[in-house]
Amino acid sequence: MPQSLDQVYLHTIFSTKDRYPFFDTPELQRELHAYLAGVSNQLKCPAIKIGGVSDHVHLLTRLPRTITIADFVKETKRFSSLWLHERSREWSVFHWQAGYGVFSVSASNVEQVEKYISGQNEHHRTQSFQDEYREFLRRHEVDFDERYVWD
Repeated sequence: MPQSLDQVYLHTIFSTKDRYPFFDTPELQRELHAYLAGVSNQLKCPAIKIGGVSDHVHLLTRLPRTITIADFVKETKRFSSLWLHERSREWSVFHWQAGYGVFSVSASNVEQVEKYISGQNEHHRTQSFQDEYREFLRRHEVDFDERYVWD
């Protein structure tokens, strides 16, 4: 019997709207990252590493054949926004940015991306989210218009 096999790794990045630093404590970041991992796993996209800082997140996941990238990101943002809105009234103003970046990761680079995501706090002591994101877009040869990247 023929088989359909895959092994697709994704590095997904998105920020809070206007890069507002909502996740300003390590405890809140841990809770958010754990929640995002749970959502990802529920969507059958096994979470390998979730991390980030106060204004954005990085998700390293495997993508199954059963969901599109766009649906994965949409549902991840939707479920996490609902969860945050239910926490308290102060979270009712929370929104993720409309866009996102997603980049393919070869199996041989998964460990390197895990380390990169684990080092976000240290990394962002010297580089802003915008500069980091621009670097990803350039490295992956993504044509972009700066006017439409940020919201």
